[in-house]
Amino acid sequence: MSSDLLRRKSAAFVLWRPGHINPPPQLVIGRFQPGNPSDFVDQQRFDLRPAPVSADLWELPAAECNLIDDQVYHYWFEVSDTNPYRDNGATPARILCTDPTAWSVDWRLRAPLPAGPYSEDDRDPAAVVKFNGGKLIPCDPGGEIADFGGDADPTTLPPNNRLVIYELPTTWTRLSDLEAGVQLAVGTFRDVMARIETPPPPPSFAGVEVLEQGLEHLKRLGVNALELLPPADSFVDREWGYATSNYFAPDYDLGFPKYHASPTAVRDLTALVRLCHAHGMRFFVDVVMAFATQYAYENVNFLDFHVEANAGDPEEGNRDAFGGDLFKYNYFTTGYDPISGQVRNLVPARQLMLAYLTRWMQEFRVDGLRLDSVVNIANYDFVQAFKDLARELWRQRAAAAGLTGAEAEARFLVVGEELAVPFALLAQQRLDGLWNEKFKYRVRAAVLGESSEGDNFEWTVRRMIDCRLLSDKDGAFTDSAQAVNYVTSHDVEGFRNERLYEFLRNNGVLETENRIKLAFVCLMTAVGIPMIFAGEEFADEHDLPVRHPQKQVDPVNYDRLSGDGNAFRRRIMAYVTRLVQFRTSYDALAVNDTDFLHVDFNDGKRVLVWRRGTPGSDRQVVVVANFSDWGTSDPLNPASEYVVPGFPSTPPGQQWREITQDRTVSSEWIGREPLFPWEAKVYALT
Repeated sequence: MSSDLLRRKSAAFVLWRPGHINPPPQLVIGRFQPGNPSDFVDQQRFDLRPAPVSADLWELPAAECNLIDDQVYHYWFEVSDTNPYRDNGATPARILCTDPTAWSVDWRLRAPLPAGPYSEDDRDPAAVVKFNGGKLIPCDPGGEIADFGGDADPTTLPPNNRLVIYELPTTWTRLSDLEAGVQLAVGTFRDVMARIETPPPPPSFAGVEVLEQGLEHLKRLGVNALELLPPADSFVDREWGYATSNYFAPDYDLGFPKYHASPTAVRDLTALVRLCHAHGMRFFVDVVMAFATQYAYENVNFLDFHVEANAGDPEEGNRDAFGGDLFKYNYFTTGYDPISGQVRNLVPARQLMLAYLTRWMQEFRVDGLRLDSVVNIANYDFVQAFKDLARELWRQRAAAAGLTGAEAEARFLVVGEELAVPFALLAQQRLDGLWNEKFKYRVRAAVLGESSEGDNFEWTVRRMIDCRLLSDKDGAFTDSAQAVNYVTSHDVEGFRNERLYEFLRNNGVLETENRIKLAFVCLMTAVGIPMIFAGEEFADEHDLPVRHPQKQVDPVNYDRLSGDGNAFRRRIMAYVTRLVQFRTSYDALAVNDTDFLHVDFNDGKRVLVWRRGTPGSDRQVVVVANFSDWGTSDPLNPASEYVVPGFPSTPPGQQWREITQDRTVSSEWIGREPLFPWEAKVYALT
């Protein structure tokens, strides 16, 4: 399955559903000429015309545009503005806008400021395309193209129940001698690649020790899935990554490293995905579909695609556009379908998003999706259609590699984010999984010794460790691949949402190391898919203020892994690394089972012991976790002990290994070792 509109774009310039067609929309095309200042040269203008298939699809064959072979072109569409917030009088103003389905964009070349009630924000970037062999092909402004040659086979990618996801914001910071204390920069696709494989010094972060010395942070950490905050193009400079402006194009800033002459977002994103696959890592993208910000359809045809605020549109409801414009997902009309190519009854915004999905699934080989704020989308039918198409596109890719059936299904995932955790989306099969915000509430309460969400302490921990114990009237988690667990996410604003280090300090915990380690033991041994927000693996802290209501992603600061004062962070990093590598490789953590063996709340203790893995099998994990200030008296004395009643026996020919300290435990001491305050021990049969 492909998209008819994307297929047509290889032979013609295509504009779907312009709102005003008299005068007709025009193609304005030319070449970018670098200089001081740069210029737009060899400009040509052509009227678009209705396509034979439907009057709402306008196009112009590339063969009629006097194009030169192997030449890169920049272009806009000129349309009569449909934005209802502009007071243009009786005659709509003409405005140059980006192709709404542009393969790539170049913010170095922006449209001239139109006359009338407009500002600099209305100057759209040029779309970019190459004419080669009579075809229009996706490319970067310098002519670079995507290259998936040698891409790893999908059979080498991990299944969902083996995943550990690394959530990476696109804005990073570094320590500085500047008065502000920190420097802020975009972690480009190339900088992300430096986290996986040793390259030349990463372009935007030269001088950051751990990025230059071949430490290959993500590879060493052992995560096997990378999730970027939205990598589609945005007009903002990544102060907050949820303001998508050009859905079909990878982000200009993420493809424009410092000191480079021109952006290479298409080539670099492709190279990053290919590198992930080469190292057995799946590539997830975050998608924002409730609203867009500065998107071309605001001018091309606002009311077919967007909700006009405060105008009585029932689709507005209680939805929040966060400074953008909400998409209209329940407006049915008849017209050209960009997926099938047929004229039929459809919702334009839904089909637009499905075409966007097709572009990213087929041309960037995405292995998983995270749908932002699914309740704000306000249309579960569309959410399900998006998930279903994503899975069908994945099946096609997997089948081409000989991967079918359950093995193929287990290597793709569509997860929704909604902090209320609406189980109905799972029960109705609208999504494969959900972010489990309830895990975050519970683990943060547990490492303070507190109860959460109306449960006593024991059940706070039980429901944290086994998400299948969470439920409401609409359903429950029933499988480990349905819940994405985390101790922190990019939503670091608001009460008890800070980075974990800050959260502990703000709650009076000055010695944070043990409790951070304890939180990660819970994360890595719980039923569900663990996700690490970048920096939590070494106890990163906030560099920038977190403001409300303006959201602020807290950037990751890899500088904190360097220096004498950060030894405890390196210890946490080593500890988490052992847990991650254990999680991704040990069979007992990839199944749906949990058995609580022991609970001890006597004499100030809060000790719980749980097992993952089938009793009596040769693959079992036992976690002994102390959520209290209590500790074994004189714990360094060889005779000191804490006895766990009913600790599983050791099968013949096997032994228990304590994972967090990477040591073998003798048979006479297993289940009897001393405990320190706020400590967890993780034992595995080997």
